[in-house]
Amino acid sequence: MTADQPAFEDIAQPAPEDSAQHVPVVIVGAGPVGVTAALLLARRGVRSVVLERHRDVYPLPRAVATDDEVRRILQAAGIHEEFAAVARPARGLRLLDARHRVIAEFPRSPHGHHGFPQTSMFDQPELERLLRAALARRPECELRGGAEVTAVEQDVAGPARVTYRDDEGEHVLLAEAVLGCDGAGSLTRAAVGAQWEDLRFEERWTVIDVTTKAAVRCWEGVDQVCDPNRPATFMRIGEDRYRWEFRLRETEELDDELLRDLVAPWVDLSRLDSGDGFHVVRQAQYTFRARIADRWRRGRVFLLGDAAHLTPPFVGQGLCSGLRDAYNLTWKLALVLQQGGEERLLDTYERERKPHARHVIRLAVATGWAMTGGQDRAAALRRTAVAMACRIPGATSRAGRDLSRPLPVGPLTRRSRLGGTFCPQPRVTGEDGQAVRLDDLLGDSFAVLTAVPLPPSLRALTEGLGARVVDVRDTGGDGTLAAWLRSGRADAVLLRPDRVVADVVPAGGGDFTGTAAWAPLLCTTRRPAEQPVSAPPLSRSSAR
Repeated sequence: MTADQPAFEDIAQPAPEDSAQHVPVVIVGAGPVGVTAALLLARRGVRSVVLERHRDVYPLPRAVATDDEVRRILQAAGIHEEFAAVARPARGLRLLDARHRVIAEFPRSPHGHHGFPQTSMFDQPELERLLRAALARRPECELRGGAEVTAVEQDVAGPARVTYRDDEGEHVLLAEAVLGCDGAGSLTRAAVGAQWEDLRFEERWTVIDVTTKAAVRCWEGVDQVCDPNRPATFMRIGEDRYRWEFRLRETEELDDELLRDLVAPWVDLSRLDSGDGFHVVRQAQYTFRARIADRWRRGRVFLLGDAAHLTPPFVGQGLCSGLRDAYNLTWKLALVLQQGGEERLLDTYERERKPHARHVIRLAVATGWAMTGGQDRAAALRRTAVAMACRIPGATSRAGRDLSRPLPVGPLTRRSRLGGTFCPQPRVTGEDGQAVRLDDLLGDSFAVLTAVPLPPSLRALTEGLGARVVDVRDTGGDGTLAAWLRSGRADAVLLRPDRVVADVVPAGGGDFTGTAAWAPLLCTTRRPAEQPVSAPPLSRSSAR
């Protein structure tokens, strides 16, 4: 070995195939998407190994906003109560002109369709620590830090082969499925042969995270300054935490003098007393891009989160989209791995998630161009058009709902008023007589919500699915579920484990309308596997 060769080459010998450890699922990347996927699989008894090249949570803030649909996913992952303690509800979004006059306001309710505030601000490192703490409590999961994945391979038949390197050498895992949650520079994306589709947005911005006890002029929501010369975003994240984002000019670099000029509309740095401080936690430059992978799957290797799609931050949906990916895929994968569900079930992951991800990216791009104005001569016209559109009654409330469009019609989402939509989540009466959120009553399985007695044929079908049947007339609460069924002209609905409406029984009686399409995918001859109460932890030694 020469003097300039790394020492690990002496010990990092390729692991022989017969020493490889077999695991049901390998997850590449322990960011919020990867760890959430592991927790959702664990809730269904599926064991996984999470590989992460870093040893600890990345300490600096990145994602800062989430919506009520994603809060519901965190509920399914088992951390919603802990997250509520560190999250801060936001009032919504305001568009401001260059003089900081309000063009339009998009209010967000503290009580959304999913049972949580429609917008919440948070610190990503805090969220990641909560997720990892929950992961450590699950014997079905193992997180291996300091593990750099060097290859993901898959033959036509047989398990996928994941090779990774740590301080002790090179190791191999053989997996029934691999989830690539390894970000924009994903190695897994290359392994599935995916290419980026450019959705035509690229701008250089600087992001500044600050802590200060000074008086900061804010309205407890997000401000978007629609100024073509200096577009900006401002938001309060925590008690004394704030974020500014500014688009930089081609040759511009951020220094103390420019920083003071940029934040002056919100806080006067020259008047800060010594006790208030103005501490820059992070200042980073980013190129905001809009991209989507042309394929999200090859065999049993899948792409999730930033490995599959990149969105500008203007509608706060980057992290949210990744968690939606995890929620959509994990219950299907568990059904295939544990209950003999058909492989075709996994085809619905990309089919359902990709159109929504593309829609969100395009919405973010359109919002970015309309709100920041771009840099061309049409900028003023776009800002004027936005202002006029926002004066249309109901336009601002509809803009928020557009983030949760119904899933496309397919094998698991039948055409109807409610098909492909999420059911609401009010508080209902639990089995002990106490008020609980609906999902806590339904558990992790399929469910049927009904406003009428079910005939024997439907009861037999629900038993085959292992579905929980809940009569909405007996749930207490405020009548939200009964009113929702009436609005959808349905006597009953079949809910998937991710709480999307798969099918309906039309008002006036009948049967589920699409049974012939979805029943072969979901009704199997195998009974659900017993979920281990105290499964032994996965052993690292078996991989040596």
